[in-house]
Amino acid sequence: MKTSQRILLAVVLALMACTAGGLTWLKTHQRLGKPGIKAEAIPGAVAMKIDLPAHVLDFTSTNVPEDDVTLGYLPKDTSFVSRLYSAPDGFWVKGTVILMGADRTSIHRPEMCLLGTGWRADEKTRVGVPVGGAFPYELPVMKWVITRTQDGRRGLYVFWFVADNEMATHNVPLQLYLVRDLVLKGVLQRWSYISYFAACEPGREDAAFERVKKLIAASAPEFQLPPASAGPSVATRQ
Repeated sequence: MKTSQRILLAVVLALMACTAGGLTWLKTHQRLGKPGIKAEAIPGAVAMKIDLPAHVLDFTSTNVPEDDVTLGYLPKDTSFVSRLYSAPDGFWVKGTVILMGADRTSIHRPEMCLLGTGWRADEKTRVGVPVGGAFPYELPVMKWVITRTQDGRRGLYVFWFVADNEMATHNVPLQLYLVRDLVLKGVLQRWSYISYFAACEPGREDAAFERVKKLIAASAPEFQLPPASAGPSVATRQ
């Protein structure tokens, strides 16, 4: 073996050893961060108890239990809650919160949720939802106009991610924040994936979104913690 090859091999082995050592150190020294939502600890468990408000505006709601597919897909330390909100005229919205534990795979790409239920995203827009209450701020969300592949029915899928004083609308920045906080602070942030889904007739997407937007604005203060900089305005990190 040539000298240059020996040097290269030594460098590669050293990098592998450093990487393995670093990952081992992070795993043994990391601590879980605080959720960005209101959550109640469950004794002896990583998972936490979370709730969505039962009554919002003129919507009533019913709890949607976890189905077998969800239970089988999500890690065991994941916290999950879902409610179906119904308006007097029959319009409905399904709200869901998924809170990760020590297993970061709880927070997955939104496309996976849609494809698994037969929907595709046609239009993707980032918008701000003004949230009032004692600590007003603008909540950044992704608004997707979606179509069901089976029958062409239209709908809306609105979602965002939140952790302790951090918000994101895309999975990639979220993963970068996870790595950054883990490396620099030794903290594995507990991100939540929050989504609101509503079906509507073709051509009624804008009207449906306005109703979903109002529901989010009214319900978010009930379960999501405001960022530390909340006030008349807030610069959210994207």
